[in-house]
This record gives sequence, C-alpha cells and structure tokens, in this order.
Amino acid sequence: MLRRLLVCFLIAAAVVPPTAAAHVTVNPGEWEAGGFARFAVRVPNERDNADTTEVTVQFPESVISASFQPVPGWTRSVEMAQLDEPIEEEGEEPITERIDTVTWSGGTIAPGEFQEFGVSFRVPETPGEDLVLPALQTYSNGEIVRWIGPPDSEAPAPVVAVTAPAEEEAEQAAGSGQDQTAAAQPAAESDGGGGGSTATVALVLGIAGLVAGLAALAVAFLRPRRA
Repeated sequence: MLRRLLVCFLIAAAVVPPTAAAHVTVNPGEWEAGGFARFAVRVPNERDNADTTEVTVQFPESVISASFQPVPGWTRSVEMAQLDEPIEEEGEEPITERIDTVTWSGGTIAPGEFQEFGVSFRVPETPGEDLVLPALQTYSNGEIVRWIGPPDSEAPAPVVAVTAPAEEEAEQAAGSGQDQTAAAQPAAESDGGGGGSTATVALVLGIAGLVAGLAALAVAFLRPRRA
C-alpha cells in the first residue's frame, strides 16, 4: 500500500508543472524621474523539458522611444504605436509614434539558464509612478507564460518604480530644514527683544534712583545748620 502511494505521488509530481521559482524582471527595479538608464530584461527558463524561444515585452505609453543592446543569436523586431497627439520639439520633426512592443526570437534559453536583454530609455518625469512592462515568454513546446499580473500574483508583470530625482529630494530636505529654522527664529528674536527692553528699563530706573539719592545727600550737606 505504501509503495502504491509513493508511485502515485511521483506520477503526480511529474504531471503537475513546478511552481515558478523566478520571474521575468526588469533590473534595476527603480530609477529617478527624467533620467536615462540601461535596464536588463532578465528571462529565466522555469521549465525542465523545453527551451525558451521567444520573449515579447510591451512598453508603457509614457515611454516614447528605446534603444537595444544586440544579443548574439537573437533577432529583434519592434512594433510602434501612433500617438494621440504629436510631440512638438523646437528644431525637430514632430514625434508621431511611440514604441509599443519589442520581440526577441531565434535564440534559445535552455532549462536552468537565463538570458538578459539590454534596453535603454528615458524614464518619464512622473515620480511615484510604476512603469509596468508586461511580457510574454514562449517555450519550444508551444507553452506561453504571460507575465502580466499584479506584484503578488504567480506571474507578475515586470515593474520599474519611478523615484524623485536626487536633487529634488535634497531641495525638499533643505526646504524643510529652513522652514523649521524660520519657525524657531521669530520666537528666539521675540524672547531676545523682550529681555533687552526689560534690562534697559531697569538700568534707566536704577540710574535715576542713584541720581535722586545723590541729590538728596548734597542738599542735606549744603543746608545751613541752626544754632
């Protein structure tokens, strides 16, 4: 009986596909707004019985253009999409389309291996935004894994978080410090001014008292004595 259960378990383990241990990701996972950066689309092979033969990545609408690093053994095709409104730049031709998808094919990623595809683009000036880049991974057995889900799903889409520029963060920190100093300064000046006025009044009153005392003493000495 125990042997039969063991055989059934081994058969079930062979039939049920293994849980994903790694995901398609874009690295680094964050970059500052408005900056240019090189990202690596990292694609691991999560199957032990098929090769990865094609990878497609869709770009967010806020990314207008991108350049790519050649990958030996792989060919690349790029699809563009029309913009709703052209982007006008002084001295340049209007930009009427943006990058939509890029597909790498022709190569293979064997079981237990991974491949990185280099991509460079300008990060939109939208701090706090997440750039979601859904991906499709095709295997040689016809299976397609859709990396399009939310971060907590079994097949999450690659994401790049847009952070605030370092200069902007420094300015915000400096501004916060100046505000605190400015808030404390009036109170200090008020305390100092009040203390100075009180000391001046006390000094004047003291001098006046001293003068009055000396005058009274002089009158006493100068007054003629009676026989």
